[in-house]
Amino acid sequence: MNQAVQCSDIICSNSSAITRPAGHYSHVCVAAGQVFISGQLPIQPDGTPLSGRPFEDQAAQALANLEACLTCAGVGKESLVQVRVYVTDINHWPLFNATYAKWIGDHRPARAVAGVSELHFGLDVEVEAIAFLRPGAETR
Repeated sequence: MNQAVQCSDIICSNSSAITRPAGHYSHVCVAAGQVFISGQLPIQPDGTPLSGRPFEDQAAQALANLEACLTCAGVGKESLVQVRVYVTDINHWPLFNATYAKWIGDHRPARAVAGVSELHFGLDVEVEAIAFLRPGAETR
């Protein structure tokens, strides 16, 4: 079951399809017709980080977690308007791009890929996003 908290015109919720946040944040916040998705690390639904696993596996899991958040908000990948990606080795950019292209299909939201010095749990990739809430959609 997803958990939603409403503060004035903002609804924040957590997807039941992925591990609960370990910090003081929500997976998803919906405000002003937009869906804001917190950074998703390559952590399996049972809470196991994919540290030490191949980059492609980590990228696929981070994107699967992002998709679970979109589903929680009642939207799909086609609603994405911006995606931000953080990688600990910029040389992984082509690997991420290939995994992302397969995952996203024909949709082309705005995107940034930035190299960072490190991520939590020694992971190699994190993905955050903003999506458009289609009229009539509700967070789940």
